[in-house]
Amino acid sequence: MNHAEVEAEFAAAVTDPNHATPSWAISPRGDVDAKRFAVYRNNVHVSLVGALRSKFPVVARLVGEEFFTAMARLFVGMEKPTSPLLAEYGRGFPDFVAGFEPARMVPYLPDVARLENAWTEAYHAADAAPLTVAVLQAVAPDDFVAMTFEPHPAVRLVASAYPIGSIWSANQSENVAPVQTRGPETVLITRPEADVTLRIISAADHAFCDALLGGHSVGDGAAAALAAKPDFDLGSALIGLVSTGAFAGLSTKGSNP
Repeated sequence: MNHAEVEAEFAAAVTDPNHATPSWAISPRGDVDAKRFAVYRNNVHVSLVGALRSKFPVVARLVGEEFFTAMARLFVGMEKPTSPLLAEYGRGFPDFVAGFEPARMVPYLPDVARLENAWTEAYHAADAAPLTVAVLQAVAPDDFVAMTFEPHPAVRLVASAYPIGSIWSANQSENVAPVQTRGPETVLITRPEADVTLRIISAADHAFCDALLGGHSVGDGAAAALAAKPDFDLGSALIGLVSTGAFAGLSTKGSNP
């Protein structure tokens, strides 16, 4: 076997308990040592479960340690790492939770997992200087409506039919206070000055922000927001959004960012 074949067999064997122990995994006695290899395989499995626990602490807290460990072990058995960066492992976990029948007793759990995954993505996103309000205020009035924005690499928008922002916030304290709200929430995640920040935003701000992050103009975003809230304050919303660090640049009609 060449080096690439050995690596492929090792990766398959160490992540799949049903895979035969590689013939080259021998003991000092010269025989295939399945027991020692199983210990190593279990250590890898445990480390991946631990990585999920670190990445999704609120999910783990909501369902309890025993339930989370069992759920995470099933996920690890189905999905292997595709990157040497452990922080990238678990991107498919929220969708797994959504399809995990025992987890349906906590209907908001998948969206909380999506929020925590977005937090991790924001934390590890590329650095970029955020757009400032001063740059926004320098735009000519005639260019305002057609203006578009370059999203900051760390910005994320997570919407849910459940109050996931309030649930996440409540679980940042040792003593969890009851969550009073029951309605849907959208959470804007940004990373100004290296700190990940979560903000719960209104339905109108969601429509506006979603449009701008999708590359649509200020005019298009305002139309979407006004459909959700007829008295939507465009100026205030735009300044507020820029102040969060959601954008890295802007472009006016016929200009470069």
